Amino acid sequence: MKAYAAEPEKNKCAANVFTIGIAEHKIAQAPDKITTLGLGSCIGLVLYDPIIKLAGMVHIMLPSAADAINVTNRFKFADTAIEDIIDLLASAGAAQSRLKAKMAGGAHMFKTSSLLDIMNVGQRNTAMCKRVLSERSIKICGEDTGGSSGRSIEFCCETCVLSVRTVVPKSFLSI
Repeated sequence: MKAYAAEPEKNKCAANVFTIGIAEHKIAQAPDKITTLGLGSCIGLVLYDPIIKLAGMVHIMLPSAADAINVTNRFKFADTAIEDIIDLLASAGAAQSRLKAKMAGGAHMFKTSSLLDIMNVGQRNTAMCKRVLSERSIKICGEDTGGSSGRSIEFCCETCVLSVRTVVPKSFLSI
């Protein structure tokens, strides 16, 4: 479900552009945009309600809070971040039955033996996101995951388009 574009859409929407960092999140509504930069093995996940044009983005760093000794930021982990962003969207008026997902990232950034899958954090992040979304019956409508390239993403709440940029190789993708 990838659609390639020659150029990014030029300010079709953008009253405000909110930037989030690692293990951060943001809820926004049309005409705003949400962006995060430098996704390597991390996942940039957007959940959105297309009817009321409300979206939440989270920059997920690790797959599971269960593996952590001390969880001080639930948005750092796929399993807890997804649960929390769903709750925040519902509190802001989204209906869980209408929520859809788009995601990017999950790259394999470090060369390791294929026997050391535990080191492939990107693959584990992607798998955990898909598992939790499936358990919550949230459809993934677009993704650009895996590979070995870092990405930056921007979600337009007005159009529900996720723009994905890579530097090496230089590319732009709209999903």
